[in-house]
Amino acid sequence: MHQRNQYQSFAAEAPDLPLFLQPWYLDAVCEGGAWDAALVQKNGRTVAALPYFWKQKLGWRYVTMPQLCKQMGPYLLPEYRELKWEMRLYEELIAQLPRGLAAFEQNFNYQVSNWLPFYWKGFKQTTLYSYVLPLEGSEELIFKNIEKNYRQKIRTAETRLVVQHDLPLSELHRLVGLSFERQGLESPISFAFLQKLYAALLGHQAGKLFFASDPETGQLHSAALLVWDRSSAYYLMSGDNPALRASGAAVLLKWAAIRYVKNVLGLPLFDFEGSMMRGVEQGRRDFGAQQRPYFRVRHEWSSLWKWGKLLRQ
Repeated sequence: MHQRNQYQSFAAEAPDLPLFLQPWYLDAVCEGGAWDAALVQKNGRTVAALPYFWKQKLGWRYVTMPQLCKQMGPYLLPEYRELKWEMRLYEELIAQLPRGLAAFEQNFNYQVSNWLPFYWKGFKQTTLYSYVLPLEGSEELIFKNIEKNYRQKIRTAETRLVVQHDLPLSELHRLVGLSFERQGLESPISFAFLQKLYAALLGHQAGKLFFASDPETGQLHSAALLVWDRSSAYYLMSGDNPALRASGAAVLLKWAAIRYVKNVLGLPLFDFEGSMMRGVEQGRRDFGAQQRPYFRVRHEWSSLWKWGKLLRQ
């Protein structure tokens, strides 16, 4: 059942709907498939939603995560975020998922701390971690809580580099590509995809580019894309010139983004979009960020799909 239009009306009224669940964001990132939403109403009013992105492959239809979409999962209006409501509403949302799915896999948003109704329906769960920096207190205090070696990198980089915002989007895409190339990988993000997303972000005043460059040579060291909703900002993607990584530009840009979120946007949280990789995790923690868990919930109904997945791995 297609309920996108109804979901769009619901999203316009939802007080704290995360960025990645906004209909316009889903329109921008759901390429190679389509998105829709399961909805539950009480007394003629939509109170719960589960947007999902589905794709088709070799006759299999499956739900997965779009590129550059951190989290999806169910969303309930604030007054329904109690166990007595969650149990019923989550079961009703699950019942509305498309029939005949081969598999389902989503990263749930932070608001979901109870996945028990999904467990009862045969789903499995893995706990993942992001790292979030609370921005209460002064800028000086936030800086003081950063590890000493990072503070020194920031101070040194500030004497050699400048932070800009007006360089072309193509430069971010180029540096992201170089970062993947350094790891022997091909970037999964096409420029056309990034252009579409960035246009949507600008149209909703929800994104800004950051660049660190050498003012004398004009050489670009690092680039990043910051995005936000009403509650938090997210360091969505970044890239560096591998030959210039020692300059501290990547650390400088993170600090510049943190300052922007605190002083310009006035938001209470900075989300580093944490990684489960040991080296990356350490860098988030060194900024004083706190661990924040979220769920990856999945189900595989098709035995053939399950075997195919094992073979691919």
